[in-house]
Amino acid sequence: MSSSRPRTKIRAPRRGVAGANDVNFEDTWTTLSSAFGEIHTKNASALSFEQLYRAAYKLVLKKQGDELYKRVANFETNWLSTAVRQDISRTIKGTVLDTPILVSSPTAESNATAPERLERGTRFLAALKSAWQDHQTSMSMLTDVLMYMDRVYCADTRQPSIFSKAMSLFRDSVLYSTAITASEVAIASGLKHLSFLDVLNAVILDQIHMDRDGDYIDKSLIKANTYMLEGLFESEQEGEEDKLYLTRFEQEFLAKSATFYRDESKRLLKDSDAGTYCRHVKRRIDEEADRCRSTISESTSTKIIKVVEDELIRHQIKALIDMDSGVQFMVTNDRHDDLGLVFELESRVDPKKPELTKAIQKIIQEMGTNVNSNALNQSTASSIAPPVPAEEGEGADKEKAKPAEKAVNLQTVAALKWVEDVLELKDRFDRIWKLAFNQDQVLQTAQTRSFSDTINAFQRSSEYISLFIDDNMKKGIKGKTEEEVDQVLEKAITLVRYLQDKDVFETYYKKHLCKRLLMGRSVSIDVEKQMINRMKIELGNSFTTKMEAMFKDMTLSDELTSGYQTYVEKLGDNEPKRVELSIHVLTSMTWPMETMRGLDEDRDGAIKTIFPPAIEKIKTSFEQYYTTKYSGRILSWQGSMGTADIKGTFKIPSKDGGPPKIRTHELNVSTYAMIILSLFNDLPADGSLTCEEIQAQTNIPRNELIRNLQSLAVAQKTRLLVKEPMSKDVKPTDRFSFNEKFTSKFIKVKVGVVSAGNKVENDKERKDTEKKNNDSRGFVIEAAIVRIMKQRKESTHQQLVAETLTQLSAQFKPEVPMIKKKIESLIEREYLERMEGAKVPSYRYLA
Repeated sequence: MSSSRPRTKIRAPRRGVAGANDVNFEDTWTTLSSAFGEIHTKNASALSFEQLYRAAYKLVLKKQGDELYKRVANFETNWLSTAVRQDISRTIKGTVLDTPILVSSPTAESNATAPERLERGTRFLAALKSAWQDHQTSMSMLTDVLMYMDRVYCADTRQPSIFSKAMSLFRDSVLYSTAITASEVAIASGLKHLSFLDVLNAVILDQIHMDRDGDYIDKSLIKANTYMLEGLFESEQEGEEDKLYLTRFEQEFLAKSATFYRDESKRLLKDSDAGTYCRHVKRRIDEEADRCRSTISESTSTKIIKVVEDELIRHQIKALIDMDSGVQFMVTNDRHDDLGLVFELESRVDPKKPELTKAIQKIIQEMGTNVNSNALNQSTASSIAPPVPAEEGEGADKEKAKPAEKAVNLQTVAALKWVEDVLELKDRFDRIWKLAFNQDQVLQTAQTRSFSDTINAFQRSSEYISLFIDDNMKKGIKGKTEEEVDQVLEKAITLVRYLQDKDVFETYYKKHLCKRLLMGRSVSIDVEKQMINRMKIELGNSFTTKMEAMFKDMTLSDELTSGYQTYVEKLGDNEPKRVELSIHVLTSMTWPMETMRGLDEDRDGAIKTIFPPAIEKIKTSFEQYYTTKYSGRILSWQGSMGTADIKGTFKIPSKDGGPPKIRTHELNVSTYAMIILSLFNDLPADGSLTCEEIQAQTNIPRNELIRNLQSLAVAQKTRLLVKEPMSKDVKPTDRFSFNEKFTSKFIKVKVGVVSAGNKVENDKERKDTEKKNNDSRGFVIEAAIVRIMKQRKESTHQQLVAETLTQLSAQFKPEVPMIKKKIESLIEREYLERMEGAKVPSYRYLA
């Protein structure tokens, strides 16, 4: 056996000791056995160990070591089977025997209380500990006496040392021996016969159970007995895996523990909330680790912790997460500590955390779906809201102006609310990821995927995100610090990063950027450029090329305006009433021209707006100047996005009946409004024009004309024209005249154009945008196919489709049927050809 003992050095006698030849074995053994008995009974103080050593030495020297070895083994067997076993048995009779710790059935009942079981079990453990320690001490002393036999006889015959032999005898004669006989079995509730080792296991397991229930136990006493089991082996080879602790105790301990924690998990899931369950599991794991250090063996720590993890976590994690107080409740109520415990527990059993990951993804999708549904409902409700009734007179306009203006922006409000809700949802789960999930990469990937699915499931996401950026660029960032502006830009880029169809977003963003630049609505051009730079970093140069070109056009336009003024001065044209011109020259391939062509879809593109003579003169002059700078370019004038500053003279009636008072206002109006107002310069004071007549004389697109007439004649604070009959709607036969009695407390009056409806596109506009975008995608797909085939020269159909999908995934997700259609189109135009005789459909590039 491997149990250690102190070694005493005794000088070996010389060979050929006197009297060695005439030694009598029986007489010598009688002396030795008597001394051994004194040692076991702790009366060895009078013994001469040197004489005893010489006696044993002589027997071994006379080749009687085999007999001596057997006699010692028989002596120890007899001693253990009688005196030792009887002492231990007394602790069983009437104590352990009638307690439920020996009852194998978990439903067995007993009148014994926990303190009674503890006291009886402790007696047994103490007796066994004492017997084991006495046996070790005695055998250490015997080994000193028999040292020469160990060195010579045992080594020559390859027998275990006498100490190891004695330890195995303790195992066989005490631990393996029957503790409860057949006649006693009837008393012990029908139990089969039990060995002392069975009783030991039962007592230790019972006391560990009590310890788990919070009762006090003598941990050092249990530790001493488990130490004994670690020092004893199943076989003489004494392999590490043959320890009794491993073969006879640990397996049963783990099995009983599994049952205990399995039952406990079911009870806790039923009676407690998820947070309490998590904290209890964490405490149990810590308790078991401490129990292995202080009560049994540290070698069991990993195994028992795995049992706890399996029974309380692995087998119950889904039920835990799905509890009413589970992850859904924790997320809703910001229980970050409890979420952290769930994360920590599942991380112990599976680094991929599949159940928590699925739960978080499901919650994000559900909450995201609610956000999408709310936005869709708000948008739908605003689009079908009843219009403000058209009523006669000014009083009706005063009452209805504000509600009408509010109704116009409902869809835009819904769009901004959707973005804010999505950002709030993301911020919530980002906080959870940082505070509860320890910034885990697996969960970050899962959350990112869920947010991407949520955003892309909403069909208007690209448009709404662009509107969110547009709103911030026009007013949202006003008064904010650089740090706050950076946060807004980062949030916007984060949303764009989630978009799958980034080309759709690009379309909307260019439309909104176009209006901001041309109307001077941006709070800061520098911030606009910062946003473009962030997009370039995130999405690549190709995404922002046209946007950057728009800014270059604006810079070039300023230079052209300044250059034109110098050009006019050099001509010597000093006409005092000459119109001053500020021009924006835009590259048609860069700017979204449909944004500037008015809203009248039925208008013939060849019909040009008729400008007043003074404006026509300056147009011609600028075209001449532009031709000197850039030959071969054609200018196409767009009036829908321009503005004009004009002076208006009004006659205000005198209160005392005298001549009217002349008052001049500086009016800032749209280009179309300027054209409309200029018509009334040539009319008499009581002259008027119908809507049809105004359109005939100006060729302004009908929808744009209606919007501008509403601004000039219906809007309460800017009624420069008088409309008959007065109503919100403008009909072709409505008549307009100049309002000479217009008054305003401001010298400078800005006439804003009545909104053409919500900023959010209606269904028809959205379909048009989708159609144009799909047409654009067709060209992009063809270009990608040609690039691939130009590089590969030959490719199978499957490879070509797969690589096309890969290349375009950063911009949008092309549909496979569209890719096939474009391949056919390229074949028809002889860019590609099918490879005859190929095993699978393949194509060849034609240079």
